[in-house]
Amino acid sequence: MNLSHPHSSGTIVRCRRLLEPALREVVSGLHPWGARMVAFAMGWAGLDGREQDADGGKGLRPAITMLSAEAVGGTAEDALPAAVAVELVHAFSLAHDDIIDRDELRRHRATLWKAYGVGPALLTGDALLALAVSRLAARPEAMPYLSAALIELVQGQTADMAFENRPWSGPDVVTIEEYAEMAAGKTGGLLGAAAATGVALGGAPELADRMWTMGRDLGVAFQIVDDVLGIWGDPRLTGKPVHNDLRRDKKTLPVLAALASGGPAARELAAVLATGAADEESVRRAAHLVEEAGGREKARALADRYLDSALGVLDECLPEATELRDVCHSLVDRVS
Repeated sequence: MNLSHPHSSGTIVRCRRLLEPALREVVSGLHPWGARMVAFAMGWAGLDGREQDADGGKGLRPAITMLSAEAVGGTAEDALPAAVAVELVHAFSLAHDDIIDRDELRRHRATLWKAYGVGPALLTGDALLALAVSRLAARPEAMPYLSAALIELVQGQTADMAFENRPWSGPDVVTIEEYAEMAAGKTGGLLGAAAATGVALGGAPELADRMWTMGRDLGVAFQIVDDVLGIWGDPRLTGKPVHNDLRRDKKTLPVLAALASGGPAARELAAVLATGAADEESVRRAAHLVEEAGGREKARALADRYLDSALGVLDECLPEATELRDVCHSLVDRVS
């Protein structure tokens, strides 16, 4: 993933330097085998257990937590328990999502389940979740937001899976409104928790509810962009193969928007999807039709609308939070 806001990169590196030692300390208490699998999942070690240069993602969610605390006059260290918690929940969700989606690659290497097996990967995800909850269990000003995010995440993921069994056309078609609610839970809940727990631990719990709302809108924008990258992203940058969502009948926003356009390309796309876009030729044709029907353009427009909504809340709550604003932008303005 490239970050289009140059200042955000340095900010995220600064936050990551604080975060990683705290994460490693928490993980060190696990069973050695579990700790080894977590180290692999986090990008700290290879499959052989040997240390390697970290490639465990940018740490955007914990950065939002720490920057939110700083924006209200606290320090990044004040928010570190919440930053650790949201990153552990994120890692937990990826471990389980990759099993659900049968994804074999993440960040240019095998996913956890592909490397160690489904059972060990599930157990590792459970361990990450338990550790996350333990970080905030004694912090009543922050724990409710993490709990709410977990519920939202499960609800959103469940809706996303249920959508796969819905038709591409007819009265039971997935609507864009249903998609947005799913994305607000699946992706937005944890971003909402990141921002809300940050201001709560930073000393301004009265802003937490508004920042929760900001994060949920940001999450919808982020998920839409993720859907776009899933169809047209460069695997060298995303670390994942393209077109998996099309092969699996995932109801992603570009496809839903294309089908809703109602033109000739939309009708042909519906016919291709109805027969199952399984082989490479039909998948490429489907991707072309999504773009021809305006799905890519409409997806970007909707992502921008949700980003504007999120930044509007941020400007009301924390108008001087320039670094936080840049990081929020970087979640959506990713280069494919």
